[in-house]
Amino acid sequence: MEIEKLENFDGHKLVSFIYDSQSGLKGYITIHRGNLKFPAFGATRIWNYKSSYDSLVDTLRLSKTMSYKAALGGLKCGGAKAALIVDPSRVNNRKGLLRAYAAKVNLLGGFFITGADVGVEREDVKVMRQYSPYFVGVDTDPVKFTGLGLYFSIMTCLKEVYGREDIGQRSFAIQGLGKVGQELLKLIYPTAGRITVCDIDGNKVREVKKKYPKVRVVGKEEIYQEKVDVYSPNALSNCLNRKNVNKIAAGIVVGGANCQLENNTIGEKLHSRGILYAPDYVVNAGGLISVFDEYQNGNHKTQRVIKKVIKIKDTLALILANSKKDKKPPFLIANKMAEKMFNHIL
Repeated sequence: MEIEKLENFDGHKLVSFIYDSQSGLKGYITIHRGNLKFPAFGATRIWNYKSSYDSLVDTLRLSKTMSYKAALGGLKCGGAKAALIVDPSRVNNRKGLLRAYAAKVNLLGGFFITGADVGVEREDVKVMRQYSPYFVGVDTDPVKFTGLGLYFSIMTCLKEVYGREDIGQRSFAIQGLGKVGQELLKLIYPTAGRITVCDIDGNKVREVKKKYPKVRVVGKEEIYQEKVDVYSPNALSNCLNRKNVNKIAAGIVVGGANCQLENNTIGEKLHSRGILYAPDYVVNAGGLISVFDEYQNGNHKTQRVIKKVIKIKDTLALILANSKKDKKPPFLIANKMAEKMFNHIL
């Protein structure tokens, strides 16, 4: 396999296969941008990938996205990602697996800073921090700030499309009830109007319905067809794709999932349909901002982080203004802004 010929390879600084037979550890650490002055930041996910190839492709794309996220989040770091090819339900010795992974991270000597993503909990990060100083998200809760960034971004988009940023009585469809999806739900539930949700995990759906009884539950093939003001995808990548792009019925798309667009054509199609798609790596940067702040300052102060996260509104507003002026989709404007930043210093 010639990695440099893969679609999402973009002159990545490092692509490393990691393996430990005793613990069952297997996966990739991929660094898109970063140098000895500015480390690369990117969370670690544990997922039951069908193959090593799928894991590699995922890390190439996600690490690149992290560089975009860091640049537009105003952070002096590059982007990275790690994906462990493990079925979370079949890990016999989770602590042993985490310890083995922490040892691999140590080999990179601080060039790679990581934390929790899909399949990795905050408690896991605390375990790995015992064996490696290069894990963040111990003092801060990144999910809280990812949700807050989404909330601020939704306000900006509502003002752009409907003239007011007030969330009261607006309708929402939330796809994915994981950590970020539930955090967003918690923030909008007290004031929003109709809220529709979905998740492939029945237990999560029942938990959410019990906690938030006013929500309406639909299936995974129905959620994006809901006629709502805001559709919020908070599951995995490629959730905006050729199969559903013509069926999306919302006026605005703002979500916490990474790499939402299957390809650029999907983003252009949404734009041509008059749907405002807010670039995912802009609106979901709150979590990265919070862990970078923890790394930079060696402590966590909520108000200091909130002041940084709220700047997402200003960045998004600038992107939307330039999109309107240049008559181009917001994601193309954001891409150009980010690439100019990270290719200059990293």
